[in-house]
Amino acid sequence: MRVLILGGGVVGITTAYQLQKDGHAVTVLEQAPQVAEGASWANAGMIAPGHSFVWSSPAAPKILLKSLFLKDQALRFKLSADPHLYSWSLRFLRECTAAKARRNTLLKHRLAVHSQSVLQAVVREEAIQYDRTSAGILYFHRSRQALDKGVANMRLLEADGQEIRIVDAQEIIDREPALASSRGSIAGGIMCPTDETGDAAKFTRALAAIVETRGGKILTSTRIVGIERRNDAIIRVVTDKGEFLADAYVLCLGAESPILARKIGLGLPIYPVKGYSLTVPIVDPALAPKLPVIDEHNLVAITPMGDRIRVTATAEFAGYDRSHKPSDFAFMKRITQDLFPRGIAYDRAEMRACLRPMTPDNLPILGLRNIKNLWLNTGHGHIGWTMAHGSARIVAELIAGRAAPIALDGILPTQARFAEPSAAKA
Repeated sequence: MRVLILGGGVVGITTAYQLQKDGHAVTVLEQAPQVAEGASWANAGMIAPGHSFVWSSPAAPKILLKSLFLKDQALRFKLSADPHLYSWSLRFLRECTAAKARRNTLLKHRLAVHSQSVLQAVVREEAIQYDRTSAGILYFHRSRQALDKGVANMRLLEADGQEIRIVDAQEIIDREPALASSRGSIAGGIMCPTDETGDAAKFTRALAAIVETRGGKILTSTRIVGIERRNDAIIRVVTDKGEFLADAYVLCLGAESPILARKIGLGLPIYPVKGYSLTVPIVDPALAPKLPVIDEHNLVAITPMGDRIRVTATAEFAGYDRSHKPSDFAFMKRITQDLFPRGIAYDRAEMRACLRPMTPDNLPILGLRNIKNLWLNTGHGHIGWTMAHGSARIVAELIAGRAAPIALDGILPTQARFAEPSAAKA
């Protein structure tokens, strides 16, 4: 079968790879000059089932409200004239109950664990090099009270099979000597030894090269300008390089997905959330961090990636604005410098902002909606790198008419997930 994949980020390329493995002829359309130029380029790099907690939690509304008045909030909300922001926000708020947060976190963890196993199988088979580390991820806290709360929260994932280890401040320093100067400000942490990291863009580009070598087409610098629907089927996609016809289409456009979907009468509950990242060269490996860490108090993630580190923080509800300025990165840079003052060239940091495709329940949308040949694989939010591989395999199984490898309750594009807030049940 001919399959056209719309989008060349990590989700689109992993989808192309899995479909090609099943014997399909795949073509990928990507508007950027190369694949993995958007949210896949400068993310935290963490394959982290241990970080599956949803943002739509009981604490989120208060944090968003405070962000209207205070700086340096982990979640920031900017008032906008975009009506889609407010309809999406109402849906988000409806998910911020304890019961829904627990349910959505467990669903997210299920997909993340499955996805990690798919990634590991691909790495074994293809021997892709992408600055991978597999020593686990450390989630550390600044106070005993916060640590106790963090441990209590993590018990939810532990009961779902997540391996965790509680570590004190001394063991943290033993595991990561570069944190020695911060000993007095760390109370302890939670180690997730099965979590791992790697450069998502490097992986995606290597996988795209494999797809091309095996006959797939990856068409970059190709902008989608239209999509045509007739009754309950897509009949063609129009680009600035011509039109494309296929037997099946897979929507993997991330934050751009709802824009294209609206052109064919399909509303997707996805809204962009801007994330910020720094990529900083390592000048002295002996002094730089070697263990991926998350400062849970400041929600700053720091990931070693070969000869550099990746620092990510802040999620901003600001529509499709990709702009940024140095002051947007000052907080995360200061936190990282305080933790790791030596061995890193902070004056040469590369700044980047990207748009994460968030759904109100923080779960991706996988499968068919009401168009029989348009498959959805989008809405992966802030851990798309973690969930991409499993999502791709699931969509491949669904296209083949086979049962999904995991239960998909809460992930399929059902009417309940698409209902407007006024029509949905409380």
